[in-house]
Amino acid sequence: MMNFVTHLECANCQRRYDAARVHNLCTACQRPLWVRYDLKALKKEFPQKALFGRPPTIWRYLEMLPMADPKNIVSLTETITPILETKRLAGEFGVKHLYVKDESRLPTGSFKSRGMAMAISKAKEFGITQVAVPTAGNAGGAMAAYAARAGMKAYVFMPEDTPSINQKECDLAGAKTFLVNGLITDCGRLVGEGKKMKGWFDVSTLKEPYRIEGKKTMGLELAEQFDWELPEVILYPTGGGTGLIGMWKAFAELEALGWLKSAKKPRMISCQSDGCAPIATAFAKGERFAKTFENPATIASGLRVPAAVGDFMILDAVRESGGVALATPEADIPKWMRLASSKEGIALCPETAVCLGALEILLQHGLVKPEEQILIFNTGAAQKYPEAIREELSRIDINKPIEWGNL
Repeated sequence: MMNFVTHLECANCQRRYDAARVHNLCTACQRPLWVRYDLKALKKEFPQKALFGRPPTIWRYLEMLPMADPKNIVSLTETITPILETKRLAGEFGVKHLYVKDESRLPTGSFKSRGMAMAISKAKEFGITQVAVPTAGNAGGAMAAYAARAGMKAYVFMPEDTPSINQKECDLAGAKTFLVNGLITDCGRLVGEGKKMKGWFDVSTLKEPYRIEGKKTMGLELAEQFDWELPEVILYPTGGGTGLIGMWKAFAELEALGWLKSAKKPRMISCQSDGCAPIATAFAKGERFAKTFENPATIASGLRVPAAVGDFMILDAVRESGGVALATPEADIPKWMRLASSKEGIALCPETAVCLGALEILLQHGLVKPEEQILIFNTGAAQKYPEAIREELSRIDINKPIEWGNL
C-alpha cells in the first residue's frame, strides 16, 4: 500500500510541518493541524473501483488515511454504520426524505470510535506508550478502549457530572480516570499541565491531527452509501466539532478525486443546545471565532464544550456549505429522544436530539425544504445516558387482581 500524506498544515496560518514527526497544535499560533495528501497521485493510484470487495470497515479507505504501515492499525472492527430511512419520523415533520446514520453501532457505542481508532493507531506508529484525554463523555471511553487494545497506558480527566456509564467504561478499560470539579476546559488544562511531568501524548479534540482523519471516514462512508451523490442537508450535533469538520474535509478530497457525481455539497447544519451554544452564538453574530460560553449546562454531555479549539474550522465549514449554526431549547431534549425512539425504534442520544429541534426551526423558517434529502447523525447510543432518561413506569401488584381493561 502507498501512503499519500505529504505534510501537516496549520488550519489558521498555513504553516507546514513534517508529517513523519509527532505534533500537537501549530507552534506558531496554537491552532489545529490538517493532514494533507498528494491528491493528484492519489487520484492516479487509487481508483474508485479499488474499494470493491474490501471489508466494510473504516479501513477500506486506507489510502485516504494517514497510516504509513497497516501493521500499526489498532482496531476493534470499526464497521460501516447503517443509514436508516425514518418515514414515520419524517411524517411528524412533514418532510419526504429523512435519514439517520446510526453511529451507535460502532465498537464503543458512539462515533468517537472512529477518531480514537485513528489517533491511537498513529500514536502506536510513532512509538507512543502513554496517552491522555479530557472528556465530557464518549471520547474518554473510546480512548480507554483503544489504548487498552494497543497496550498503552491511558489517563482520562472528566467533569464529575459526566454520565456514569462513561465513568465506568473508562475505569473498566483500565484507564487511570479522574473526576474533576470543573468543565471539560478545566480537564483540558490539566492534561496540558501534566504533559511535561508525565510524558503522555495529548489526544484532546483537534489538539492532534489524527482524530479528525478518523472522523473524516463518516463523510467517505456516507458518500459511498449514497452512491457518490450526497444528501442536500446534514444536521450534526456540535461540541468540539471534529465530525463536522472531518466530513467537510472528506467531501473536498472526494471532489478532488473526481468521485462525486455532483459538485453540489450538503448544507452543513451545526446543532447545539441553548444550554451551551458558543458556535451558534458566534454564527449569529457573524464572528469567525467563538467566545467562551458562560455557565454551560446541558444533559447532552458531548455538547458541553464552552470553548472549542476548532471553532473557526466549524464556522468556516458551515458558511462555505451555505448552512447555519443554531441552538435549540435544552428543555426539549427528552421530548425529541422519546419521539425518535417511539416512532422508529432508534435510540437517539441527547446530543442528536437537538438536531430534531433544529430541523423544526429550519422548516419553520424555510431554510430547509420538505422535499429535500435530510440526514441526521446519531452520534451515540441513548443507553449510555441513563441520567437523561426520566421514565415513569406503571406497577403491577401480583397480590391483587389485575384490571386488564385499564392497561
